[in-house]
Amino acid sequence: DFQSEFYGFHVDPFEGDRVWYTARGKGKNTGPLPPFVLEEGGTGKTIINPPQVCSLTVDHSTGLITKYTIGYVVDRNVGNTGGLGGLYGILYALGRPLPFPEAQPW
Repeated sequence: DFQSEFYGFHVDPFEGDRVWYTARGKGKNTGPLPPFVLEEGGTGKTIINPPQVCSLTVDHSTGLITKYTIGYVVDRNVGNTGGLGGLYGILYALGRPLPFPEAQPW
């Protein structure tokens, strides 16, 4: 039951083919997330993502997205991901952090 929250869309004034925005979101893990959560009913834990800056770069000749950036946390004190973004933050909030330094909280 994840509720995505996207806002603040704007065209980069220096790279006209790039759009920046902020992503947040929250929800409860109610199902499997293989290979990290195998339980049919999930963990039952709630995830609250911190605000993360993201961008999309568009090739105007094809209309296709050529680059997608995500997971750049701008306030690590918001949410319950230990200040981590992307999948690392989700796994941390679910109690299933990855076992290497980059996937650990601040």
